Amino acid sequence: MANALTLLLDFDDQYRRDVDQNHAFLHRRDRRFAQQQQEQRQPLTVPAWLASLHALNGQRQVDSGSDPRLRGWRQARWVFAGLGAVLGVVFMLGLLYYDGGQQINVTLLVALVGLQGLLALFTSVQAWLGWQPWRTLLGRWRGNDDALASLRPVLSARVAHTGGLMFALTGLLTLLLLVAVQDLAFGWSTTLQASAVGYHQWISALALPWQSLWPDAVPSLALVEASQFYRLQQDSGVANPALLGTWWPFVLMLWLVYVLLPRCVLLMLAALQLRWQSHRALRAHPGWQPLHYRFDTPWVDTRGDDEGQAAPAPAHTALSPLPASTTLIHWAGAGLQSASLGAALSVDPAPLQLRAGGNSSLDEDARVLAQAAESGQPVIVVARGWEPPTGELSDFIFDAREQGVTALLALVPLADEGGEALADAGLLAQWQRFVDRQRDSQLLLCAPVAAEKEQEA
Repeated sequence: MANALTLLLDFDDQYRRDVDQNHAFLHRRDRRFAQQQQEQRQPLTVPAWLASLHALNGQRQVDSGSDPRLRGWRQARWVFAGLGAVLGVVFMLGLLYYDGGQQINVTLLVALVGLQGLLALFTSVQAWLGWQPWRTLLGRWRGNDDALASLRPVLSARVAHTGGLMFALTGLLTLLLLVAVQDLAFGWSTTLQASAVGYHQWISALALPWQSLWPDAVPSLALVEASQFYRLQQDSGVANPALLGTWWPFVLMLWLVYVLLPRCVLLMLAALQLRWQSHRALRAHPGWQPLHYRFDTPWVDTRGDDEGQAAPAPAHTALSPLPASTTLIHWAGAGLQSASLGAALSVDPAPLQLRAGGNSSLDEDARVLAQAAESGQPVIVVARGWEPPTGELSDFIFDAREQGVTALLALVPLADEGGEALADAGLLAQWQRFVDRQRDSQLLLCAPVAAEKEQEA
């Protein structure tokens, strides 16, 4: 579950983040990644693509244990495992209760073992068929549009098999403990007109899997004949009562082979089925085909060619000089990995560098703004110039003013993660329009010193 399932959820999260992005931006971003992988002779895979985006945006990949969508299933497995362990002990204690009177009925034991096998098989069949008997309950617990919707049957089967395995394991341990500390007397009885010979044939058929492995765990005809009892019979009629206790190897192997081992096998099959269905759900995801199309198709700039769409009003790009500042905010981690960018933008060789946006929470953004407000100095906001400015950045600028950042805000779009100044006139015009829309006289579009000199020349 940790690999295939986490990959599916990770991909779905990225798909939902990309829904609000411009198609041209997504095409440029993903095509650029595909070309980089080809140049570096690295495999072009979805995990590598996700890892690249996480590293680019400074996102922390959520593991299967802390993912809120999987936490409920994880907790359910623990609950079912605990309940199964307790019920296994209680079940075996009740089944093997012996007060020295009536023998423990082997026929009832076999019937209950068969019931356990049927329940385990039913659990797996409903998962294989995709049937959800608890659809209404699970639908309220989790929305129908999440990425796990098609995996609920197998996830439910995995939880049930975990509880069943613990039930079988603790039941087996309880059986061994009772055999060691008590004198158990087994026998067999049935209302049907069954002869000892016929009953022995039936028991021998059940014991075929371990007949050569443990011959003593196969009851003999003499044992079957001697251990038959009737409910109204006051005396067991057995000359050697110790003979009745020799049924325990058969009961032990019966539980092991027909209850414990099937649960182990079906639990492993459920894990394999979950892995297979996760890969299938990933390939059927609505974002899978568009992503590979962007990987394989060269991007062609068609801005201005769309019919019926008015061209944006021309914007006069006026790059202002950088203010003297010792506070840098890297929006979504832009340029944060560059060792020389901080010194190039700030008057301090070791400026205060903060991170906001991207995968940062609103509380983290608020703490960043509080630090920036305390300094009372102009603040330089570094962004990725090749990405379109987003509404989140606009909200961040608005929040900065609301939280007491009254000093000058210098917005610096970069051309790459190394800190190169943005030189594309079209992209600069896009950022200038963004600044103009904020209607903030203390918000300026700035460029590194090197870029300013180039424009003056």
